Amino acid sequence: MAPGDIKKLSEKIPEWEVATDEGISRLQRTFSFKDFRSAIAFTNKVGELAEAGQHHPKLVVEWGKVTVIWWTHSANGLHMNDFIMAAKTSELNAD
Repeated sequence: MAPGDIKKLSEKIPEWEVATDEGISRLQRTFSFKDFRSAIAFTNKVGELAEAGQHHPKLVVEWGKVTVIWWTHSANGLHMNDFIMAAKTSELNAD
C-alpha cells in the first residue's frame, strides 16, 4: 500500500498504530482487561474472527492485556484487509 493510503485508512482506526518490524509495516493495538481470563476470552474472539476471515494476526497474550498485530504476509506489509480486520477487532472489544 502507498503511504498516503495507509495514512487515510489509519485515520479511520485511530486506536491502532502503524508499526514497523523487520522493515514490514503492521497494524498494532494493545487491549487492556481486568484479568487474564478476560484477556483469553477476547483472544478467543479474535481467533474466531481470524478463522472466519481466513486472515490471522499475531496475538500476544499477557495478564490483563492482549496485543493484536495485523499484516499481510503475501503483501510483505499492509493490505486493505488488515484495516478491515483491525476495525472488526476493535468492534469485538466493544461487545
